[in-house]
Amino acid sequence: MSRTVQQMLAEAHAAVPKISAQDAKAKMQEGALLLDIRDAPELERTGRAVGAHHIPRGMLEFRADDTVPFHDPEMRKDRAIILHCASGGRAALAGKLLKDMGFGEVYNLGGLQDWIDGGGATLEGVDPGM
Repeated sequence: MSRTVQQMLAEAHAAVPKISAQDAKAKMQEGALLLDIRDAPELERTGRAVGAHHIPRGMLEFRADDTVPFHDPEMRKDRAIILHCASGGRAALAGKLLKDMGFGEVYNLGGLQDWIDGGGATLEGVDPGM
């Protein structure tokens, strides 16, 4: 049976709790990974959260799976993962995916603006003219 994006988002939001920037910062102090899943051009344009690790959404499964050569050692199932994208939709879907892959503690911060609005520091984007 096919599902719509809205249905998939509803399932993802039900499975992956939303977290505030303040709570994200506290969890990062305890060792959680803040994971930016936006594409590289988005980071270049808008910058990134200080302390965030970057894995584009299109590579997440490969970087999260410790049985493949593309595995990223920052992606550990015993570590809390806090995802963000530009607005929160991709982060929710990616969080559900990580839960399905066996990651136990996964949160959705939402978008980069949620980080900024919560007082999170950012690094500037790259000027494409340089």
